[in-house]
Amino acid sequence: MQSKAKIVIIGGGVMGCSLAYHLCKEGESDVVLLEKAELTSGSTWHAAGQITHSVSHWSLAKMAAYGTELYPRLEDETGQSCTWHGSGSLRIAYTQDEVDWIKYTLSVGKGLGHEMEIVDPARIAELHPFYNLDGVKAALYTPHDGHVDPAGVAFAMAKGARMMGGTVIRHNRVTGITRAGEGFVVHTEKGDIEADIVVNSGGTYARQIGEWVGLDLPIANMLHHYLITENVPEFEALDKELPVIRDDSQVSGYIRMEQKSGLIGIYEKANAASVWDDGTPWESENELFEPDFDRIEPWLINALERMPILADKGIKSVVHGAITHPPDGNMLLGPSGLKNFWLCCGSQVGIAWGPGAGKYLAQWMVHGAADVSMRSFDPRRFGARIDDEYRIDKAKEDYLLRHEIPFPHLDRPALRPSHSKLSPLYQTLLDKGAVYEDVYGWERPYWYAVGGVEQKHIESFRRSELFDVIGNEVRGMRAHAGIADLTAFAKIEISGAGAEAFLERVQSNKVPQKVGSVTLTYLMLDNGRIEGEATIIKLDDNRYYMVYAAVREAALLNWMEEEVRTGEDVVFENVSEAYGVIMLAGPAARRILAHCTDAALDNASFRWLSTQHITVAGVDAVRALRVTYTGELGWELHVPINGMLDVYQALVNTPDSNGLVHVGSATLNAVRMEKAYRSGHEITNEVTITEADVARFSRDGGFQGAGASLEPASRWVLTYLQLDEPAADAVQCDPLGSESVWRDGKAVGQISSGGYGYAIGAYLAYAYIKPELNHVGNEFELMVMGESRRAVIVEQCVYDPDNLLPRSED
Repeated sequence: MQSKAKIVIIGGGVMGCSLAYHLCKEGESDVVLLEKAELTSGSTWHAAGQITHSVSHWSLAKMAAYGTELYPRLEDETGQSCTWHGSGSLRIAYTQDEVDWIKYTLSVGKGLGHEMEIVDPARIAELHPFYNLDGVKAALYTPHDGHVDPAGVAFAMAKGARMMGGTVIRHNRVTGITRAGEGFVVHTEKGDIEADIVVNSGGTYARQIGEWVGLDLPIANMLHHYLITENVPEFEALDKELPVIRDDSQVSGYIRMEQKSGLIGIYEKANAASVWDDGTPWESENELFEPDFDRIEPWLINALERMPILADKGIKSVVHGAITHPPDGNMLLGPSGLKNFWLCCGSQVGIAWGPGAGKYLAQWMVHGAADVSMRSFDPRRFGARIDDEYRIDKAKEDYLLRHEIPFPHLDRPALRPSHSKLSPLYQTLLDKGAVYEDVYGWERPYWYAVGGVEQKHIESFRRSELFDVIGNEVRGMRAHAGIADLTAFAKIEISGAGAEAFLERVQSNKVPQKVGSVTLTYLMLDNGRIEGEATIIKLDDNRYYMVYAAVREAALLNWMEEEVRTGEDVVFENVSEAYGVIMLAGPAARRILAHCTDAALDNASFRWLSTQHITVAGVDAVRALRVTYTGELGWELHVPINGMLDVYQALVNTPDSNGLVHVGSATLNAVRMEKAYRSGHEITNEVTITEADVARFSRDGGFQGAGASLEPASRWVLTYLQLDEPAADAVQCDPLGSESVWRDGKAVGQISSGGYGYAIGAYLAYAYIKPELNHVGNEFELMVMGESRRAVIVEQCVYDPDNLLPRSED
């Protein structure tokens, strides 16, 4: 066995094999994959092996589509049998909400070039004559879906890696990992391997492998059943395979042919069961568990009623095996937070997602960024208190949601707020009607419930009661003032003799020179892609304060620490929990704040885009930033955390506070769209400065990646669209993100995000489109819930385009 390798991958399931294969495809063949037993002997071997285009998450849709492209050709490429069955599939819809879901999925998939259509019951019966269609309204038909031999595809990718120079070592268990400089020594039963980079693809063992290097990964192992029946005579006469049925409502799972037998898979919606909570036994190999028919009985009965030809058939075999689940259902793909230790694990559907996961993670590892946004999968996205209760209960919650409708505002309440980070205003705002969302473990107000509106009333793909709630918050803030708790922001202090030079190098804009100056900027990767958007304030000589998106806090710190050069004197201090943030914005903001401070707040004394340390309500050292995300006159007050409640109570009880409205992040999204402010949906690792159209926040050069980032956009460019309102008799709905943009019958782009513009009575959206089409006045058709909506490029923000309000004197 070799003693050195650039990259060592631990785990020979589909995820590890895919990564090895794709690293070699990217030209990185100094790769060793280690597997303790036979390849696939953990969870991969017992997978049902399905893959579908019926995915409404843009990056996952790209990954799934890639799998359906790779699997059919993998056998020819490697000579290893994969047994691809291109059967197609049908996702059944019984309710209007389910119909809306598949329409949204259609709007995403069609723009990616995926062949799919919504079919009525008559067409469903033609495609699948044996399914009971009582109560069925429609289905999403995806003809290029299929299923494979899970072991076969993993073996094929492993063989492909070997053919390109990679090494695969089986029957050699890793027993530990030791840090060695910036690399590692991987200890195995057959000796040690020095590695520059280690990737944890350990599947059900991933937590235990992570513990060797001090990581506590939020993964649990959930038990899932599928059953195979005796042969079905009706299948014998078929000349082609029936489409896979995905029935989320009645079956909570899938039904398909397995050769001439039936296969029924169930994700029960109650009493989810975890296993190996204290760790997966190292001796486990090809392990299954005794069936628990009581747990799946209601859905199994439904499945047999829906597929009557299976009802009198005996059960030939039952697969009841362990599958990993993270808290939010998304894989753990990317840097772990420990330099040169990467994660490729936590996949609940490895056969479907594995090829794309390996492809895009390999791009990230080799080139510094992937061709799709990986933020949803970044392992550093979790900010809640992680313990055994959290990882297990959240995994159970995710399992139970596997076949629920993924509404845009779907709430995941398990272990909240017990494991959340809470602002000092949490209970006070809860009493005011705050409905919270989970942002990097923080409870952040999303909207404020009024007039009996509840969370269940807003779970829809259409305009819900939330539409008017947000409208009232927007109007109240613009008429008088709004107040918001934005404590969840990531807040980092950067200091040291090398701080200015460091910031000069890693971000695009000018480093603020005067104490109190504020700069909006973009952190840059070497390849010209954008790491993220940040606000930087100069506090003192060689001391800066950075405000950043909450969910990227750990990733930001990790990234900046790795950007520091040898000998560079730069120190980072995470003060995210030391300061709360209260936003006050609107025409009355100055008058309200003036009642609570002796600081001069007029334009001459406190200019726009500046910061001062002031005393508010007797609380000293409040960092008052004259900036807001609203387009209104206002301040962000970064308050020492113990003074938050005092400052808040003072602000809401001044003589000018009558008419002050509480606003949530849903309202801030609406007003930022009217101001044409970007969000994390626009600023990702996929794009450059010119592609994101943010060159005005950039120097002409002098920062890393500048050459590539400032090249004229050639792949795509961000544009700002205004949509026509839906007709009065049409479905009242708006884009949710990822829908396709069309022109002259061709897909030319994809929506990144949007929000309703209450000031103009029209929906606004950002979209990445082909650069040659980015001209003011150009018209497009947007596919929204399967229906066409006209959109036009507008020249500038639709609200206060001259930016007079934030700079107003009163």
